[in-house]
Amino acid sequence: MLEISQLVVHYGAVEALHGISLRVAEGQVVGVIGSNGAGKTTTLRTVSGLLRPTSGRVVFEGESIGRLGAHEITRLGVAHVPEGRHVFPDQSVYDNLLLGAFTRRGDRRELAHDLDDVFALFPRLAERRAQLAGTLSGGEQQMLAIGRALMLRPKLVLLDEPSMGLAPIVIDEVFRRLAELKGRGMTMLLVEQLAYRALAVSDYAYVLENGRIQLEGPAATLRDDPRVREAYLGEGAAAH
Repeated sequence: MLEISQLVVHYGAVEALHGISLRVAEGQVVGVIGSNGAGKTTTLRTVSGLLRPTSGRVVFEGESIGRLGAHEITRLGVAHVPEGRHVFPDQSVYDNLLLGAFTRRGDRRELAHDLDDVFALFPRLAERRAQLAGTLSGGEQQMLAIGRALMLRPKLVLLDEPSMGLAPIVIDEVFRRLAELKGRGMTMLLVEQLAYRALAVSDYAYVLENGRIQLEGPAATLRDDPRVREAYLGEGAAAH
């Protein structure tokens, strides 16, 4: 579904990605792990059109999208759940979810069905549907950001650090929901600093360091790789 080939991206004069290549098959969850500053967020922002590649190719369902705008890529079915969530704080939960469907031209029954689906996945959002998004907890805002992406009926969901700033019990809940979406066949590209979380839900994974892919393979294989365990998992995390 997604193929990135020899991707180079700059922030001004600074080269952030040095020719990375990765693939995401339909129905697959692919994780990208690595330390802060490795280039993980840059990768997702380039796929979704928020950044333009210097060179290389980003191909989605056989179409080169590296020069398309973010709104055009969204219309193709790519939903981006950004780092830091970025919900609309002065809009209600309900309105935030409807904004996620802004590119769709379905009828009201379809939208109502999809809202019900999001509320079933995240019951807390149903309880707070009239509440302003800015008054939600961090975990609730993360659920809202994911729910908003799902309202697009996306073919591919890009998830950037869904655990960031959340308490462990809330992280558990968010990743249970991601596992449920995986069970439904949702295709996801997941960037996550908590490597054990990413590897637990992913089918395949890449280790990104200093803008370069250092390792890749089935997630279960990387989870047992001594280099990954030493650098990213540690004793406590590996126990998960």
